[in-house]
Amino acid sequence: MTTTDPPPFEPSTIELKSVADSKIISVSLYSTRAEITRLFKFVVKTGQNQVHIAGLPNVLETESLRVEGRGAATIHDVTVSLAKGEHVPTSSPKLSELLKSRAKTENALTRCEKALTSLEQYLGSLTVQHLEVSNLDNVLEQYDSTGGRLDAKKTELTEELRVLDEQISAERARIAVPHENSELRMQAVIGVFAESEGGVEIALIYAVPYATWTAFYDIRVDMDTKENPVTLIYKAAVKQNTGESWDDVPLQLETSTPTFGLAIPTLSPWNLNVYRAPAARSALLSVSASSAAPMKRMRKMSRAAEVGEALDMDMDMEYAGASVTSKGNVSATFRVPWPGDYSAAMSWVSVPKIDPKTHLNARITNESEYTLLAGTASVYVDGSFISRTAVPAVSPQESFDCPLGLDPSIRITYHPVLKTRSQSGFYNKTATTVFSQRITVHNTKAVAIERLKVLDQIPASQDSQIEVKLISPALTLPGEGGASLGTNKRASVVPKPLVVSVGTGVVAQWDGADEPACDMEALGRDRKLNWLCSVPAQGKVNFTLEWEVAAPANVQIAGL
Repeated sequence: MTTTDPPPFEPSTIELKSVADSKIISVSLYSTRAEITRLFKFVVKTGQNQVHIAGLPNVLETESLRVEGRGAATIHDVTVSLAKGEHVPTSSPKLSELLKSRAKTENALTRCEKALTSLEQYLGSLTVQHLEVSNLDNVLEQYDSTGGRLDAKKTELTEELRVLDEQISAERARIAVPHENSELRMQAVIGVFAESEGGVEIALIYAVPYATWTAFYDIRVDMDTKENPVTLIYKAAVKQNTGESWDDVPLQLETSTPTFGLAIPTLSPWNLNVYRAPAARSALLSVSASSAAPMKRMRKMSRAAEVGEALDMDMDMEYAGASVTSKGNVSATFRVPWPGDYSAAMSWVSVPKIDPKTHLNARITNESEYTLLAGTASVYVDGSFISRTAVPAVSPQESFDCPLGLDPSIRITYHPVLKTRSQSGFYNKTATTVFSQRITVHNTKAVAIERLKVLDQIPASQDSQIEVKLISPALTLPGEGGASLGTNKRASVVPKPLVVSVGTGVVAQWDGADEPACDMEALGRDRKLNWLCSVPAQGKVNFTLEWEVAAPANVQIAGL
């Protein structure tokens, strides 16, 4: 054929196996499915080539398949079908030769064993009538010589047979790999036209279900570190049963949800008419069929069979960490690994009226440019596992609270309450009881702590005859109390501060006053308050809650 001759009309056929002749170069894993990119490299002939690719997963979503060509070739029609069953090779020229050699060796071993048996029988048949005493030495010498030679031959043949059995097993394993995988029976036929003979690459990109990932975290706290004491390690739990192996593949974790063949919905006619009672008649069912617009792809594709059933075996993997490669709250792409230090404000909280134990908490701020997905977290403090907690979806610069368990090194004593009762009034006597509750905080750590919050409360009156007044700390409700400025009747009233200092490193406030979303109108209405403390190493802090309850002397108060 000269260079001016047209390419042959009959297409050249190229047979490829998906697993053996390609490599997965990318897996984009979404919450319910994965997108696989497989790269094939092969040589085409001038003219039309038909590339048969076998061993694709049964669960492949055919409407998602697209083919990209790389090289001096043009891709034509792509056809996908489910193989009904392929011949699995059970023999090979090498296996045939090995089997022949084994048969010969086995026959030789059988003859050798029969010769040894005959030699023993011959020696046992000799008697004095048949053998003179003068010939006995010669017979025994020949027996030893022949028997020794046969024994050595038997040992040699037995070893040769063992080696042949090993070679036969290895060859059978070789020709049977890969076996026809019942979960990898989808096949594709791709038309490739080449202007000249040479190497080309094609990438098959397709989606498969039965693959998912979820986010979870390790939160590690180093109590001896002042700056960045919290390290958050992003992890991903990957589960797939697509039938394909994902060993050593580049994996991207996606938060968006892909849509294949999803059409824009259409509105059906909405008509009004005069209602008429239906006449007795047979019901007719009208069914309208609609088809979703196929996903835009490079080449035409048709489907010749339905997808097979899902696999029974799951494949579980765990990826520690994930580095983000695209931004946004709607979707993000992650690659492993991604540990990170996050801004964290450590705090301690105790409600000694209920339980004197102290709870350690970290308010972690997401200072990255990417959203943290909702998931579970394993919490470690100073290398020890503490608990598991839930991490919500956290946008950039948003914070979330992470409980870190109990801190036994902060000891709080809730002393018995002291009561002082008195009466006043001549005709209408009023009984007043002053309650004094002392609280002691002891920091047994070798380092100082800050942001210790101790919560308590005073009772709230539900009757106009009972008056409850907070004495210490001197907090007032927003807009109440304070001193008047000026002498005119319109003088403004300056309320007392919502936060008061009650000692070195200790301030008191209505509970919730330091929250970003504080409702000023509701502040203190539940009569809950707290102290914020800074306690030195091996130091103690004392503060007192004092309030009084006044009511008519003849009134019995319930709830004290």
